[in-house]
Amino acid sequence: MDRSDVTLDRMRTFVRVAERGNLTAVARELGTGQSTVTRHLRELEAAVGAPLINRTTRRVAMTEDGSRYYAHCVQILRLVEQAGEEIRDTRGAPSGTIRVSCTAALGVLHITRLLLAFQARYREIRIDLSLTDERIDLVKEGVDIAIRLGPLTDSSLKLHPLGASRRLLVAAPAYLAAHGRPEKPDDLAGHNVIRMSNVAGSETLVLVGPDGRTRSVPVTGDLRVDHGLAAREAFRAGRGIGPVHRWLVDDLLKSGELEPLLPGHALPPTPLNMLIVPERAKVARVRLLIDDLAREARGLPGIT
Repeated sequence: MDRSDVTLDRMRTFVRVAERGNLTAVARELGTGQSTVTRHLRELEAAVGAPLINRTTRRVAMTEDGSRYYAHCVQILRLVEQAGEEIRDTRGAPSGTIRVSCTAALGVLHITRLLLAFQARYREIRIDLSLTDERIDLVKEGVDIAIRLGPLTDSSLKLHPLGASRRLLVAAPAYLAAHGRPEKPDDLAGHNVIRMSNVAGSETLVLVGPDGRTRSVPVTGDLRVDHGLAAREAFRAGRGIGPVHRWLVDDLLKSGELEPLLPGHALPPTPLNMLIVPERAKVARVRLLIDDLAREARGLPGIT
């Protein structure tokens, strides 16, 4: 092996191709051409003396040697990055890029504003924000922090609870004027309920009554959506009744465009968590954002 050909740039390219499984995506991410990505891989394989990537017409995958080499590359690149960050942290204001992934509607309505305020305080820090409701692989996608609603099971990541997101039933005054106001849970059976197609069990509403007892109420409706902002607009347009997170419609409740329903009955809250790649939690700028989001999230509507 010619060690002079094993460069950090080639290792970075290999690691991202191994994680993304797509040469075009990596080229776009690195801001270079696909031919450069291919050349980096070819030169690195020649330097180590073994094929690292199997290429097909649709995707690429690591060879057995590639999997072993990948683990070493990740460790080396993290040590190099950490060493540079420690030097920069001792010489002045924190700088560099933080990659954040966030549930889409929460990101649009609230988290983006918090990130902009954070950047106003730390001008040398760049934010790369991705809004998605999909449960992505943080390491594979190169994300430092993810903000997610709902239960989480990935034990390889550091979990930082932000609180619980309170939910409630809402409808527009125009809908209630046309279809009546439900007075008890059983009345929901006669209403058009807007449901989330990407939420398991949305055909049933679980309500906790004033006596603490839980009721499961089957519901139906002519509209299902897979995005919170679409549900918000449907409620606002008077299309139906449905459950929402308080932070999604707080402004519409205050303006009277939506009204809360079934006072005394509560919907179970949803956990709101921050997921962090453990190695990234040691980076000064990432620690700053973790602390900032943990503090500011408590002020969001309906987060307790």
